[in-house]
Amino acid sequence: MTQPVALITGASAGLGVEFARQLARRGHRLVLAARRKDRLEALAREIGNARAVAIDLARAGSTARLVADIEAAGEEVHVLVNNAGFGLRGKFAELDSARQREMIDLNIGTLTDLCRAVAPGMIARRGGGILNVASTAAFQPGPNIAVYFATKAYVLSFTEALHEELKPHHVRVTALCPGPTRTEFGAVAGFPDNGAFDRVAMDAGPVVSAGLAGLDDNKAVVVPGTINKIGAASPRFIPRGIVRKIAGAIKF
Repeated sequence: MTQPVALITGASAGLGVEFARQLARRGHRLVLAARRKDRLEALAREIGNARAVAIDLARAGSTARLVADIEAAGEEVHVLVNNAGFGLRGKFAELDSARQREMIDLNIGTLTDLCRAVAPGMIARRGGGILNVASTAAFQPGPNIAVYFATKAYVLSFTEALHEELKPHHVRVTALCPGPTRTEFGAVAGFPDNGAFDRVAMDAGPVVSAGLAGLDDNKAVVVPGTINKIGAASPRFIPRGIVRKIAGAIKF
C-alpha cells in the first residue's frame, strides 16, 4: 500500500510555507521539497504530518531523484503544488547568463518534469490535483525582467493545455497567477524596498486560499485580488506595442 501525499516544491519560504500549512489543515500528509534543509525540517516539525526533502530542483536530474525518493518512501503524489521558482530583475544582456538559465530550468523544466512524473498515476486513479504557480507576469511581456515573465507565460499556457487534457480523467489542473505578494520573491529578484511592488502586494494567505479553492473547483486559471484581475485582463484590450511600453516604464 502506498501512502497518498501532497508534494510542495519551494516549500521553505513564502507561498510554499503557506501552501504547506493550509494543506496540512485539510488533512494531507505532505512532502516538502526545497534547498534549505533547516527551514524545511522546522516546517515539517511544526506541521507534524510532513516529511522534508532537501534538494536543489534547479540541478540536472533533480526531478528524477525527488520522484525516486518519494517512491522509496512508499508514497504516491495525489496533489502536486509546483511552487518552486524565482525571478531576476535587470537588463537581459547584463544579468548573469548562468543564473538566467537556472531560472528557466527551475521555472519551466522542473515544473514540466514533475507534472509528467505524476500525471500517469493520477490518470490511472482517475483523480488528483496539480496546481502550478504562474503569475500575472504571464499575461504580458516584461522588459527589465524579461526571462521571468517569459517563463510564467509558459507555465500559464502549459497549465491551461494540461487542464483540458486531464479533465476527462477527473484530474484537476489549475494555474495560480498571483500579482505582487509579500514573500522573499522581491528580495531575490532584486526589487528595491518600498517600491510599487510593496504598495500593491497581497499577503500569502489569501493568495494560497484562492489557489486551493480554484483547484477544488477545477478552474483552469485563478488570479487572486481585484487589482490583479484588472491587470491580467487589460492587455487583451490594448495594442501589444503599448502594453510593452507600459510594462517597460514600470519602476519596481
